[in-house]
Amino acid sequence: MSRRVSLATALPWLVRAAWLVLPFAAGPAFAAALDPRSAAVRTTASAGLWLAWALGLVAVLVPHPLSLTVVRVLAPAALAGVGLAGLAERADGPSLVVALAAAAGVAALTLLPETGTWLVNGGAYGNERRHLLRPPRALFAGPIPLAWAVLVGAVAGGPLLLAAQGWAAGLLALAAGAPAALVAARALHSLTQRWAVLVPAGLVLKDHLAVADPVLLRRVDIEVLRPAPRGSDALDLSAGASGLALEARLREAVPLVRVVLGRRPDEPGRSAALRFTPTRPGAVLAEARARRIRVG
Repeated sequence: MSRRVSLATALPWLVRAAWLVLPFAAGPAFAAALDPRSAAVRTTASAGLWLAWALGLVAVLVPHPLSLTVVRVLAPAALAGVGLAGLAERADGPSLVVALAAAAGVAALTLLPETGTWLVNGGAYGNERRHLLRPPRALFAGPIPLAWAVLVGAVAGGPLLLAAQGWAAGLLALAAGAPAALVAARALHSLTQRWAVLVPAGLVLKDHLAVADPVLLRRVDIEVLRPAPRGSDALDLSAGASGLALEARLREAVPLVRVVLGRRPDEPGRSAALRFTPTRPGAVLAEARARRIRVG
């Protein structure tokens, strides 16, 4: 328990420190890459980089599900930007190595499951504890990277094209990029809204990819919460996510409305055994045990 507490205490400050250091570590590499460009492009790019950094700083200082979306978009974007800066002929070897290390460190920290738990619980109510659910495998194969690329490209492309005096392309990028960025941002943010929530009454499964409405599993009705055994016959609410699944066995079946491929069936069903896949199954079991839910 002491190791978990120390990690939970130290991680937010480690993420914040890494984010504070980022512009000083990556700045020289970006400056070298932008040096041959026009003054307008340099100014636009510099303003965008500082704005993105400031937005990320606010996100790590104010924990919230939206903050998680922001840092998980910006941190990989910083790493990709440093990689592009490394392609410039003026890039200096040592400064580029420092920039890559700093950007990679920030990206790795923000993608940790523990970081996700910390940030989504910034918006938790009262005595509840939110645990993120793993995204479906199929989304990692293309939709998530594509949505991220569309969002980053749509936000950065238009202003840079206009700064480079590509008026027609810039205006077209702004016109097409705004709705594309909105759709991509909403899609990515929706993944931070999928939780297994420990509440005083029991466990709530909130996952719009698997069930139409949140499902409450009352503590008195939970016979056991355990790692799902091989060949489990529990109703699969993992939405196709990989990783260790948990299984909740109930004394009485609960009503629920499943969502399959984004479609909601007409009639609700019932189940006395449910399977779901949190990002930190061990933390869910530990929290459940502390709340007097039987853990197997």
